[in-house]
Amino acid sequence: MSNKIKSIRPFIGSKDFEISRNFYKDLGFEEIILGPNFSVFKTDEIAFYLQDYYAKEWIDNTMVFLEVEDVESYYARLLDLNLTEKYPTAKLVPIQYLDWGSECFLHDPSGILWHFGKFK
Repeated sequence: MSNKIKSIRPFIGSKDFEISRNFYKDLGFEEIILGPNFSVFKTDEIAFYLQDYYAKEWIDNTMVFLEVEDVESYYARLLDLNLTEKYPTAKLVPIQYLDWGSECFLHDPSGILWHFGKFK
């Protein structure tokens, strides 16, 4: 392939679109509204699409891995945001240290599983 790839943007769903929009803004993403039920969320060169669509089987099987420079400081930042208090269905899982690297986990209010990790 001769074209240079510039980005990859997954599409994720939401059980309650407004709650998910607020969650991702609180997480630090910038929202760009593309339509009444569709937004793109960006930070630096990373982006994903959030849509007002919920299919339990899809949401329960959606995972996004976000590579970070420092898992410990990112986890501390996540703790400071108090997302699990503000969003009762969100769940934050502490750092796991594995053979390949380390990661912590965050379930968004709909159940999307985010991995925040660093490779060795």
